[in-house]
Amino acid sequence: MSVKLGIPSKGRLMEKTLDWFRSRGVNLSRSGTEREYSVEIKDGNGVQLVLLSAGEIPRELAAGRIQLGVTGTDLIREKLVNWQTIVDPIAEMDFGYANLIIAVPTCWVDVETLDDFDEVAASFRKIHGFRLRIATKYHRLVREFLKQEGVADYQIVDSQGATEGTVKNQTAEAIADITSSGQTLKANHLKILQDGLVLESQATLFRAKKYNLDQERAKVLAHFIQSVGL
Repeated sequence: MSVKLGIPSKGRLMEKTLDWFRSRGVNLSRSGTEREYSVEIKDGNGVQLVLLSAGEIPRELAAGRIQLGVTGTDLIREKLVNWQTIVDPIAEMDFGYANLIIAVPTCWVDVETLDDFDEVAASFRKIHGFRLRIATKYHRLVREFLKQEGVADYQIVDSQGATEGTVKNQTAEAIADITSSGQTLKANHLKILQDGLVLESQATLFRAKKYNLDQERAKVLAHFIQSVGL
């Protein structure tokens, strides 16, 4: 059995991940069909590359089915309860930057901070008879953040895609989502609360804490980590 490294299976994240390893002397080269890869490591072998969606990688790390994985900080913290006990961040990779933020309609001219948001949420419930809705796929992170900030009068509505459009479509009053440039928010007439930054995220190489490796595979893992200069 080999040591398994999970990386994003497509798009810019995959290409940037491959480039990151190559820049450190670890050649990840394609072989076979379009979705099949092999790993070539200078002065070493025994590492198998596993293509997964970025959202699957936290689960596979937690289960011990992969020993290393590249995914966003946001996904690790959202999907893994007490993530610090499950994975170790080995290296921040300086790409895949995104911020998890809370945004409200730009027409809410008097709502700029979480305190303002809290007041609007309380008024909203009195007027409409139900809690203000925040559309997001980051349920855990948003709840923890708002609890810490003392905001309670809201409800989470699940959104797995096109979250920025939920306010326009009247399925939510606010959103919590990942953004990089902020252009999509502006296009949907949304603004970020001044203190609404929930988490700064980037692509990171993680190592699973709970795995069973024999002595030979433990050496392979140690050599691989050393190969990338960590």
